[in-house]
Amino acid sequence: MPPPRKIDLIPTEIRLWLQEALKQRGFSGYVELTDELNTRLAERGEAITVGKSAVHNFGQEYEAFARAQEEASAWAVSWMEDNGLEDEAKRQSVLFQMMTTLAFKAMKSRMEQEGEDINPQELHFLGRMMKDLMSSSGMREKLKADEEKRIAEQAVQQAKAEMQGQIDDAEKDGAIDAEAAQKAREIMGFA
Repeated sequence: MPPPRKIDLIPTEIRLWLQEALKQRGFSGYVELTDELNTRLAERGEAITVGKSAVHNFGQEYEAFARAQEEASAWAVSWMEDNGLEDEAKRQSVLFQMMTTLAFKAMKSRMEQEGEDINPQELHFLGRMMKDLMSSSGMREKLKADEEKRIAEQAVQQAKAEMQGQIDDAEKDGAIDAEAAQKAREIMGFA
């Protein structure tokens, strides 16, 4: 088995920074980016430096992955709109299914390459990505449910305020007396 690439040995938070920096720079400026990466590694006390070609190769891989993600997301949105499934939770479910398919294809491809084993670190990142996607789906569903509950409670409060106003108006106009108005307020829970 070949030794791991240096880029794969950098700490996760620095790799995440590198991915974000690559996106922000439009996957260009590799010389400056390599200098910044090595400066960050040195400041952190890491005894590793990464070359421009390694950063460039990583950037190309990540760019292809980011494009595939964007295409998958656009496809999911289009597919759900075509099929009338615009619900956010269903979108997350479709994306999760697509990620599962992608993971399977990636693992199958790695296993078919002669003399190469699957890197456990790659499996870890793949599993983490899928866990984050599932987590995101649950959080979105909870946020949506909380928003629907808030809207329903607001509608109930508005309806109560309108009824209270109608009772007050009826009492002022003399349509009902003060005692009847008070009874109505008690029955409706306004007292």
